[in-house]
Amino acid sequence: MSVLEVDLSFLFVVAVILIWFMIAYQFVLTVFGYINYVRSLRSRKEVDARTFAYPTCAVLIPAHNEEKVIGRTVESMLQLEYPADRLTICVINDGSTDRTRAIVEEIAARDRRVTLYNVPPGEGGKGKSRALNLGVKQVQADVLAIYDADNTPKPDALKYLVAELLLHSELGAVIGKFRTVNKDVNLLTRFINIETLSFQSMLQAGRWQMHGIATLPGTNFVIRRELIDALNGWDEEALTEDSELSIRIYEEGYKIKFIPYAITEEQEPQSWSVWMRQRMRWVRGNNYVISKFWKHIPKFRSRRIAFDLLYTLSLYYTFFVAIVISDALFLLSATRLVSIALPGPYTFVWIMAFVLFIFEIMLAVSYDAEDKPRNLWIVLLMYFSYCQLWIYIVVKAWYQDYIARERRVWDKTVRFDVPSSR
Repeated sequence: MSVLEVDLSFLFVVAVILIWFMIAYQFVLTVFGYINYVRSLRSRKEVDARTFAYPTCAVLIPAHNEEKVIGRTVESMLQLEYPADRLTICVINDGSTDRTRAIVEEIAARDRRVTLYNVPPGEGGKGKSRALNLGVKQVQADVLAIYDADNTPKPDALKYLVAELLLHSELGAVIGKFRTVNKDVNLLTRFINIETLSFQSMLQAGRWQMHGIATLPGTNFVIRRELIDALNGWDEEALTEDSELSIRIYEEGYKIKFIPYAITEEQEPQSWSVWMRQRMRWVRGNNYVISKFWKHIPKFRSRRIAFDLLYTLSLYYTFFVAIVISDALFLLSATRLVSIALPGPYTFVWIMAFVLFIFEIMLAVSYDAEDKPRNLWIVLLMYFSYCQLWIYIVVKAWYQDYIARERRVWDKTVRFDVPSSR
């Protein structure tokens, strides 16, 4: 056997091990996600049977040029089943140059629960973290609820989130589920719908059920005001302020819980260029969080939390290494440029890994009744197209952060005129 064959054989085995580890672990999380789904049905009934003395709550909505969506969003907040005298809805107008301000002012004129805070000239457009840090100083409330400007939560979402904080003093924050309101617009939105639902079933519901861990999303969550004050607010250098804040919450000794029945609907990118910019922001934000916390996480008192956070933060790169190696070897083998001289049923193992990948995605989306036959074909296509695009995104983000050392700049996701499904 030549040196080249040995090296390629080694890479082949590494790729198979990485892929199987990821898929097997994700499958375990999917199963635990199902357990969480079943138990949540029961816990929801228990919450419905109780009466709560709800604390004051301020909903913070950062808004930068959101005229296409902000009216529908604020109107949905006014439909929340939360005591009206305990609720404030604060829209943070972050340097908008469109009709965002006028739309909110019109709603505020007829409902005193709505307030508008205009970020001072010259201080706007510097990112969501900056807007939230300015906005939180404008409100007085025991609990803060964070929603993006395109969100339309279900009327009962907020009360379910806050109820969990009242029931469990160890929780610093509680997160709900988000659904894709424009999922049927085109193939991309169908891909994103499957991605986001499976992510929440595995890495939110599954992790919470298995490890007692969840990660803040950018929207549809509540956090104790005293905790955000103790943490000095959001990190304004973080492009993914949610994952950064999550780690500091765990460092502070609190937990974050996921409940799947507190639901909001949100827009997702409808064009590939918008999707690329959004995902690039996510990966670069993840790079920042890795750089900031990599040395701290292994020192966590809980080894389980440390392992889970390390795995989650490195997920982009674990997947990247596995898929690049496997793609390269597949192409080399298919073109007969090289051969893998290894005994064993590796082809069968490879095929079974792919089958398990498809199965766990379909199982994960079944919790939301999305396991339709059409979606099976979408998942198959998704693997060979959508998933492969992550290679380009991770490479480009790595280059921008560690080679070119480009400055991280907040990039707002473009909104579309999409009617609500409600």
